Amino acid sequence: QVQLVESGGGQVQAGDSLRLSCAASEQAFSDYSVGWFRQVPGKDRQFVAIISWNAGYTYYADTVDGRFIISRDLPRKKVYLQMDNLKPEDTAVYYCAADRSPTGRARGVNEFEYWGQGTQVTVSS
Repeated sequence: QVQLVESGGGQVQAGDSLRLSCAASEQAFSDYSVGWFRQVPGKDRQFVAIISWNAGYTYYADTVDGRFIISRDLPRKKVYLQMDNLKPEDTAVYYCAADRSPTGRARGVNEFEYWGQGTQVTVSS
């Protein structure tokens, strides 16, 4: 069982940057794809980005492409989400999730087996 813990959320102004981290408990995490999702109250959890097991493939939602960068540090069992030029509409709880498939092709919530508890990001105008 892989446990995921997010950190790095906070309250910032529009145009600022944040870097979220996702730390895993098990070495097997290094074989999995890892994605980031976000959710606001009353709405479905929304796909943000994904990275394949070896970081050879990444994919972003249109709403964040060009502003967010997903990366991973395999030895440290961590995945990061660098968020630049933040906008008020980026406000949400951000979750990392792991998919046992290594390819990075998953996009839907149901395709990910392991989830963190979430970290709040609030962007004010």
